[in-house]
Amino acid sequence: MIVYDLKCARHGHPFEAWFGSSADYEDQRSRGLLSCPTCGDVDIEKALMAPAIPTKGNRKAEPSSQQIVMAQGPQAVEATKARAVLEQLAKAQSEALKDSEWVGRQFADVARAMHYGERDHSAVHGEVAPDEARALVEEGVPVAPLPFPVVPPAKQN
Repeated sequence: MIVYDLKCARHGHPFEAWFGSSADYEDQRSRGLLSCPTCGDVDIEKALMAPAIPTKGNRKAEPSSQQIVMAQGPQAVEATKARAVLEQLAKAQSEALKDSEWVGRQFADVARAMHYGERDHSAVHGEVAPDEARALVEEGVPVAPLPFPVVPPAKQN
């Protein structure tokens, strides 16, 4: 898994997203599957990231995360809280998808079939373009976006 700091092009809203690989990021971006969680903009780009460089074993111990938070002030405290909320949200999404069937690009067809009684209701998740998602909502099909991208089962390690 790889984590990217992203931002929307329209307003520069920053957010973080997890991908199976850099190719998965490029694929989802090119197909318009990424959107800003704040404003919904689908023009997404990578934001600057600080590299994670491990320290050498012969250096003195790093300050604890609490010491760092205290030194950086209220913004760091809020960032730490936000990160904890995102981690809980990711955990909740993973738990919710545990018993859900991946239907991939057939999501819109499957959701409509369940809505109109052509298929038994069940928990499903998959991929859908933003305009198709809007069409589902306008039809009254009960769907909701997932807060984090999902790696298709066939592409998982």
